[in-house]
Amino acid sequence: MPKPPPTHTAFVLKRETRTRFRYLEIGEAEVQGDGRSGSHRIYLDRLPVGGFSGYILLHPRGTRPPDPISEPEGSGEDEH
Repeated sequence: MPKPPPTHTAFVLKRETRTRFRYLEIGEAEVQGDGRSGSHRIYLDRLPVGGFSGYILLHPRGTRPPDPISEPEGSGEDEH
């Protein structure tokens, strides 16, 4: 039986600085059914070396998640 094509791309949210993040593509997934029941096959072929929280986002294949909102450098710090 042929393997079904992937339905989703796997991304991680990687921390680049204390307040800046970006999504990195790390693999692909096949989600069966409505996503609430059944099984999910996720193949991760790479992970970031540093700044990986363990959070994985599955996004429909052929699209990218919106860029995370990063705070400007120095935001939220007491500068007195």
